[in-house]
Amino acid sequence: MGKILIFIVSDSVGETGELVAKAAVSQFRPGLQDVGFKRFPHVESKEQLSEIVQLATEQQAIIVYTVVKEYMRDFIKGECLKNNIATIDLMGPLMNVLSDTLQVEPIEEPGLVRKLDDDYFKKIEAIEFAVKYDDGRDPRGLLKADIVLVGVSRTSKTPLSQFLAHKRLKVANVPLVPEVEPPEELFLVPPEKCFGLIISPEKLNNIRKERLIALGLNDGASYAKVERIDEEIKHFRRIIEKIGCPVIDVTNKAVEETANDIIHRLQK
Repeated sequence: MGKILIFIVSDSVGETGELVAKAAVSQFRPGLQDVGFKRFPHVESKEQLSEIVQLATEQQAIIVYTVVKEYMRDFIKGECLKNNIATIDLMGPLMNVLSDTLQVEPIEEPGLVRKLDDDYFKKIEAIEFAVKYDDGRDPRGLLKADIVLVGVSRTSKTPLSQFLAHKRLKVANVPLVPEVEPPEELFLVPPEKCFGLIISPEKLNNIRKERLIALGLNDGASYAKVERIDEEIKHFRRIIEKIGCPVIDVTNKAVEETANDIIHRLQK
């Protein structure tokens, strides 16, 4: 046999079937120059399958299929047997073994693996976004973000950004200090996307002292003094009033609680 023609039939995009078929053929014809692959994606009916089998009969093609619905697999198998078409079911045998092992019936919904892949890549993209636009590093990210967190130092902006990123939300955060004016982009972000994070001065005082000690520094530094904290919180309130965004008190909240609060507000 000279020229080989392989039909890839799928109820999704057919990418898996084509990759497997090419991997198998390469073991016999590494160059693949004399092998033709034709993909038939999103096949949803027996009528479509009948037409494909008829075409395969005329062109003497092999059919490789990745179909998750059992009745569709049975139909294409029967049609290929009737027309003496060589065929390979890539999904059925493994799904049957998994079903017997797990004692669970398959969902039989086409394209689920692609949905899972999309979900994974969105999460990775959101995590990378949170790292890139953490701590006000690049104000251009504020206008690209799904959420912008604003607060003084040590109000859990970074861990909260990462937690929300795992929910596939792109988060940027801006630290507020009295000596530095916030970036202009902050005031262009829609208020409903912004969330101010506030914490009690007493709690912040303790957190900052612990942070200084962990760094091997004197806990009496200005950074942890109550007067300095009061000044920063006053500055925070002035900026938040200008933005017009909601404020969340994180004093006694875990990161997960604050994240759920933000998500709930966004959904509303």
